[in-house]
Amino acid sequence: MRGFIAENGYFSNASTVAQRTELTKELKKRGVSCDAIGTNRIRAGVAGEGVFADVGDYDFCIFLDKDVLLARMLETKGMKLFNRAEALRLCDDKMLTLVALSGTGLRFPATISSPLMYTENDDAAFLDRVEREIGYPVVVKKVYGSMGNGVFLAEKRADLNALFSRLRLYPHLYQQFIGKGGEDYRVIVIGGKAVAAMKRKNDCDFRSNIEQGGIGINAEITSGLRFVAERAANALGLDYAGVDILSDGEELYLCEVNSNAFFSGIERATGINVAALYAEHIVKNIGK
Repeated sequence: MRGFIAENGYFSNASTVAQRTELTKELKKRGVSCDAIGTNRIRAGVAGEGVFADVGDYDFCIFLDKDVLLARMLETKGMKLFNRAEALRLCDDKMLTLVALSGTGLRFPATISSPLMYTENDDAAFLDRVEREIGYPVVVKKVYGSMGNGVFLAEKRADLNALFSRLRLYPHLYQQFIGKGGEDYRVIVIGGKAVAAMKRKNDCDFRSNIEQGGIGINAEITSGLRFVAERAANALGLDYAGVDILSDGEELYLCEVNSNAFFSGIERATGINVAALYAEHIVKNIGK
């Protein structure tokens, strides 16, 4: 068997390198070779009667980018993807994730989507609604983003006005602040089963992300964490997911679902070889 890892050709850091290196190593242990290809180097598009995608003779692709269009084109040409294009699409947009999981028995922070705006208008009535229905502090997020980037906190109306002016031409959302801030749980789900969990803490920022200075601490996969993480990953059709969960001390709330969650931080925190578990899942499911 021979596969390739599709990764963004314009971004690389220690976590992306570790993701690629560890997965390649674990697949090799299982007799599967794996190359890395930047998504900007894959010749794909539409011509004549339909889609073309030229990537060579591979049996599968581990898609570690968020280029949903390319993922769809690869699938159209018969490529087996981990994760699938539709799962990537549902996870890439944070608001779409919550909408897609509505009615699945999960609890969410109160969240309002930004209005679609083509010119730089003001909308005091909309912000009045945010204040009335969510209250302060308000978490304000771009719907596309990762590693805690594009996530802000409004503690008063002046903050809310400033963030609205800054983000109004971008898809974004307004969300209830849950818990103490700077704390959440990250649960890794592979093949529909929760396999590792850590509590993330950041004493210097309301964002718990390790990339924003947070630290990961090994956490028990409680029945509550398992329910939320597995229900979300399965409903979205994910082979691999990092599910972020908030707690107010009594209830658990789904925050986000990440289709390409980095695993080096949770491996350090838990001692669990997440790359090996994912590689094992891939090998077992290449032909399915």
